[in-house]
Amino acid sequence: MNPIRRHLLALMTLLPLCLSAPAHADDVIRVGTDATFPPFEYVENGKQVGFDTELIEAIGKTLGKKVEWTQIDFKGLIPGLIARRFDVAASAIYITDDRKKVVDFTEPYYPGGLVIMTRKDEARIDGPESLKGMKVAVQVGTKSVSYLKQNYPGVELVEVEKNQEMFQLVEIGRADAAVTGKPAAKLYARARGTLKVVDKQLTVEEYGYAIRKDQPELVKQFNEALGKLKADGTYQQLVDKYL
Repeated sequence: MNPIRRHLLALMTLLPLCLSAPAHADDVIRVGTDATFPPFEYVENGKQVGFDTELIEAIGKTLGKKVEWTQIDFKGLIPGLIARRFDVAASAIYITDDRKKVVDFTEPYYPGGLVIMTRKDEARIDGPESLKGMKVAVQVGTKSVSYLKQNYPGVELVEVEKNQEMFQLVEIGRADAAVTGKPAAKLYARARGTLKVVDKQLTVEEYGYAIRKDQPELVKQFNEALGKLKADGTYQQLVDKYL
């Protein structure tokens, strides 16, 4: 047989297999996260840990699936999810009306809200209204940015890529305050000892896992798995451990 013809026949035989091959294994859940946000997801001794990390792993185990993690900046989580880089975005993401326009969410898995964190010796800031004219550090792509722009236009925003940078700016005095999620702010303030969380919260909101709108079955599976983990005590153990 002509070598060229034999090569073409081989390609034709392989083509149906290539076209029918799934983008990824059915027994794998690809999860995108920005592991810089303790206590939800962060790296410790070279290993990713945290409340979201362990809860997602427990969900995967409940569903009989392996979890594969993708590290990405927070601002790229929703675009990356829509672009099919992963199946789930899990990174202490607030459920908002704007986000629900482009992705679906699981049922809320933990209550949170935006709070103000300042230095302990900062006497000028005692609530949201006192932020006017202040330099406030926020993480790019988070609810903090849009919320402050819409509700407190007199605030001077200092936008940074990572959560850690935001807190450090407050510590060294390059920002008067930071606005972020309550659990992370309280944990960091306790650990450092030089910072405090202002009692008056900006918002009361809830965290959820984001999933593409073309995956309603995966949303259902996640909700069912969360229910099982709450019923068997696993969820509460993780809350006690991290939050």
